Amino acid sequence: MNSQMKKGIVELCIMKLIEIKKSSTFEILNKMRALEVNENTIYPILRRLNNEGYLRQEKGNNDIGAPRKYYDLTDKGRSELSNQIDDWFGFINSVNEILKGDINE
Repeated sequence: MNSQMKKGIVELCIMKLIEIKKSSTFEILNKMRALEVNENTIYPILRRLNNEGYLRQEKGNNDIGAPRKYYDLTDKGRSELSNQIDDWFGFINSVNEILKGDINE
């Protein structure tokens, strides 16, 4: 998958993972390994989502090293995620119609 296609879905995936379970950046990176996403992509997205009020962060205890930041969705973030998921499935359905040749003229 080319990088432009990937950029559009990374934020949505991050928000969904955090909705499923409050997560640290390390956990998010591990779960998104198949998308070949690294810290240089994840950190700016997390900062922006936090600044926009979609996430809240907490420091959690870590047995080794410094405390980790854990991210959770705010109510505003849950609403935004729901909107983005609706948009995503609408987009995918339209693309699938075109690729299958199901477009009525």
